Amino acid sequence: MRRILRLVLAVVVGFIAGSIVNMALVHLSGVVFPPPAGADTSTMEGLKASMHLFEPRHFLFPFLAHALGTLSGAMVATWLVRPRTPGPAWTIGVLFFLGGVASAFMLPAPAWFIAVDLVLAYFPAAWLGWRLAR
Repeated sequence: MRRILRLVLAVVVGFIAGSIVNMALVHLSGVVFPPPAGADTSTMEGLKASMHLFEPRHFLFPFLAHALGTLSGAMVATWLVRPRTPGPAWTIGVLFFLGGVASAFMLPAPAWFIAVDLVLAYFPAAWLGWRLAR
């Protein structure tokens, strides 16, 4: 019972840490690559309506946010358990992947970005986070 509680706590803390990294990078993206003129990114409706104005460079930070958020969350979750099993890292990967799938349905992003994001950002980052934390 104690082991299960520790695993659940590791996943929760890892998810929070990864989410903080994710949101920090999403907020930084608007500073590094300002949104296109006329794009309203303050609401989901505005973002949906102006998605066609975005260039490929505008998708770099969202991808990095997803990958590095998953990576850092997986590392934290792995650090918090002994032995350093991959289960918590993979759980973080699944949780962030589900968020990516939800985002793909909510925002009309280009198909190339959705494919790259879902294939390369989540599970490879979870695996790498586990490997680095071991």
